[in-house]
Amino acid sequence: MHIVADTHNIKEELLTYYIIKTHSIMAKTKFHAILLAFVIAFSGSYATVNAQTVSEKAKSEMKKKVSKDAKKNAKQLKKEGWKVNPGTLPLERQLDRAYGLRYEFTDENLPKYIIGEGKSVAEAYDAAKMQATEAAKQNLASQIQSELTAEIKSTIANNQLSPDEAASVVEVINASRSLISQSIGRIIPLVEAYRPLENKNVEVMVQIAYDAENIKKSAKQAIRNDMKKRGNEMHKKLEQYGWN
Repeated sequence: MHIVADTHNIKEELLTYYIIKTHSIMAKTKFHAILLAFVIAFSGSYATVNAQTVSEKAKSEMKKKVSKDAKKNAKQLKKEGWKVNPGTLPLERQLDRAYGLRYEFTDENLPKYIIGEGKSVAEAYDAAKMQATEAAKQNLASQIQSELTAEIKSTIANNQLSPDEAASVVEVINASRSLISQSIGRIIPLVEAYRPLENKNVEVMVQIAYDAENIKKSAKQAIRNDMKKRGNEMHKKLEQYGWN
């Protein structure tokens, strides 16, 4: 009887010890889990704050560089005789904005804007300005044409078009500058300056900007529409390959 009782007591003691030990381990595990979660959350917050700090510092440094480059360029242009009309922003301010847009990028790290520049000489200011603006648009169109040519060549290579199909598309792209220029909508004026010439004419310089993504979409649409008018069925394949 004593042996049975002792055995029973030992079992109860072991069970009690096991329960206490289990609770202790669970408590420690829960504490460690909470501590780990806190550390992770704190680290994440710290990383976010640190990234934001670095980003703000980079923006600040970039702004300083933009301002410095704009002032340097303005100084050089003034030496060359360039002026701005009364009532317009000083040349430094205009160039500061132009340089700032050059350094704006998308989430994919691509330029957000395309900048075009044009100059023209005429007897009258308004005529020179109009011609310079058109030259700036042509400059924009030329840049887009180059990008689309490289893009279409990549599309051709990836989709293994026949030599005749490839030649047909490249021919259209190579002749598309005027189409692209005509597809340019509302531009962003950045810089407008002039300088009187010795022969009494006036030279006007303008810089304009356009949203890179929008101008590409407009240009591609204009090119596909031109293909349709010409009866070129390649526009269907380009749409099928995602060239839109």
